[in-house]
Amino acid sequence: MSNSLVIVESPSKAKTIKKYLGSGYDVVASMGHVRDLPENRLSVDVKHDFKPRYAVIKGKEKLVDDLKKAAAESDKVWLATDPDREGEAISWHLAYLLGMSTDEVNRVTFNEITKHGIQEGMAHPRCIDQDLVDAQQARRILDRLVGYKLSPFLAKVIRRGLSAGRVQSVAVRLIVDREEEIRAFVPQEYWSIDGKFIPKGERKQFPASFYGLADGTKVDIHNEEEANRILQAVEGADFVVDSVKKGQRRRSPAPPFTTSTLQQEASRKLGFQARRTMKVAQELYEGVELKDMGAVGLITYMRTDSLRISEDAIAEVRTYIGDQFGSKYLPEKERHYKTKANAQDGHEAIRPTSVALRPDDIKDSLTGDQYKLYSLIWKRFVACQMSNCLMATTQASILANGYLFKASGYRVTFDGFTALYEESTEEAEESASNLPVLEAGTPLRVKEIAGHQHFTQPPAHYTEASLIKALEENGIGRPSTYAVTISTITAREYVRREGKNLIPTELGEVSTKLMKEHFPKIVNVRFTAQVENELDAVQRGEENWVQTLHDFYGEFDKTLQKAKKEMEGVKITLKEDETDLICEKCGRKMVVKMGRYGKFIACPGYPECKNIKKYVQYTGAECPKCGGRVVLKRTKKGRIFYGCENYPNCDFVSWDEPSKEKCPRCGKTLLIKKGKKPKLYCITPDCGFEKIREEE
Repeated sequence: MSNSLVIVESPSKAKTIKKYLGSGYDVVASMGHVRDLPENRLSVDVKHDFKPRYAVIKGKEKLVDDLKKAAAESDKVWLATDPDREGEAISWHLAYLLGMSTDEVNRVTFNEITKHGIQEGMAHPRCIDQDLVDAQQARRILDRLVGYKLSPFLAKVIRRGLSAGRVQSVAVRLIVDREEEIRAFVPQEYWSIDGKFIPKGERKQFPASFYGLADGTKVDIHNEEEANRILQAVEGADFVVDSVKKGQRRRSPAPPFTTSTLQQEASRKLGFQARRTMKVAQELYEGVELKDMGAVGLITYMRTDSLRISEDAIAEVRTYIGDQFGSKYLPEKERHYKTKANAQDGHEAIRPTSVALRPDDIKDSLTGDQYKLYSLIWKRFVACQMSNCLMATTQASILANGYLFKASGYRVTFDGFTALYEESTEEAEESASNLPVLEAGTPLRVKEIAGHQHFTQPPAHYTEASLIKALEENGIGRPSTYAVTISTITAREYVRREGKNLIPTELGEVSTKLMKEHFPKIVNVRFTAQVENELDAVQRGEENWVQTLHDFYGEFDKTLQKAKKEMEGVKITLKEDETDLICEKCGRKMVVKMGRYGKFIACPGYPECKNIKKYVQYTGAECPKCGGRVVLKRTKKGRIFYGCENYPNCDFVSWDEPSKEKCPRCGKTLLIKKGKKPKLYCITPDCGFEKIREEE
């Protein structure tokens, strides 16, 4: 009996696939990448066509040996890593390590981890796609060159331990530019005149606002004086409905999710950070243990920017809609959505593998996060094939002493897809009332009317959702990299979070200013998008990956050498690195420094004064045992915990993070208990107060 080895990336995926392949197949996991550019050196031979010097990733030597042994004992080896650039590169590296030919038909891909998806993948094997591999290599080497060449420059000029990245630097620039727009914004005063009116013979009131002159000319009100002049002119005047315009508005459902739109919607609706969204989506794709069904992949591949839906999936969902909602909710024709011109169309849009697996039916088998995200994906997909929402609209024009007021409203005549799902937006939607029956010539009684002062608002800060949207619209990076990019710029303290807003730190602003001055192309949005297009051309086999690297690196290296000369001996000191601690040896104000093992506090008078102190990060919480301050600490393995600053005299410790909220019973700090059902509870053991925690 023949024995085949199937290599995938993760153990959970291996378990699900094994269930469908059955006997005769061994399914093992590579645990992601097995070979890469070593981290402790550049590992790229710039002088010889950027030849990469790959090595087995540290700690994976035994895994690679086990894979070699399993391959040697098998009649056939199938490379079944994820169906994207990274997955293709992993298969290519595995083929090299296992002594397999890249010309051999040994590569299989699964768009969905279901019986049908796996049968389809195994039935259509192919060779490793070298163009896809080369595109990944070009991106990896490009990012390594930028990171390893720029980071020492930033570290020398600003702060030790800094790093730069090709995509992350542009993301930080977008956030910094927005902050500068907000600071430069000058509010402009304007006024509105708003009233509430009651038609003759009616009791229901409705709102209407000043528009302009009776001939339809729009009039802007700039100040209180202008507003009062209009109010005086209409005081005691007859308000009469001049005309009523009725119409119908149709709202179409949003298309199914791509990686980018899933991250945006999960941020807006669920409060999920992009990294959390992708982690949960990966779990849903690889397979979840369902009661009486075993491991089942619940969604199609989650790294995609295509809106394509298979005909089988459309047929299934249309049958479901007809059965569950009725024929009114089923359009005559199925809906097909157009994918953007520069999108990779290798995979379908993100959808449930079967609409029969309703979220509420399998809720008990899912974690809280899995249920929330699966519900979002399931509802969005089903709704995308449902009928339009229909609304009857009414617009009324009202005249009073030569001035025009307008009222508008709508009522839903058929809910359509909104019976199941509505897309959220960053901007607050204008509310419109359901107007009473109005006819031309109807006199109106004024219930109230007044002027209201307003000021124009600055642009909004970026949130994760709006930043992801901006990155995608500008062609920066790829949707699959957005989660890592945002995590990186916050972890490296270029950007901080304030609620959902992303705010640049002083470090982010200073480093962006430096990059704009000396490396304008690296932080140029259009140039970064152009590089992305060239990588896509490599993937399509239209460009040579080595030439693409030559085109980029020649100018980049010249720019770097010039910047090093211009900034020789310059050291930028950040205000945010200053502390209130006074050096007891020389009287200077001490500063935060970055060393090999993290932050520490030092005297700026080095080398004359070598006084240093341990860096302590205060949480703002009070110790329940001794009243001291609670500080953030780390175990030897880097795991964060919280303890009293007076240790070892006070032994208070907690794995749970202090929140900014105070206990309503005793006034002490509330701790955050994470998990399937997150909650807040009082730091004081005897208090006993706790409450369910809202999602951030």
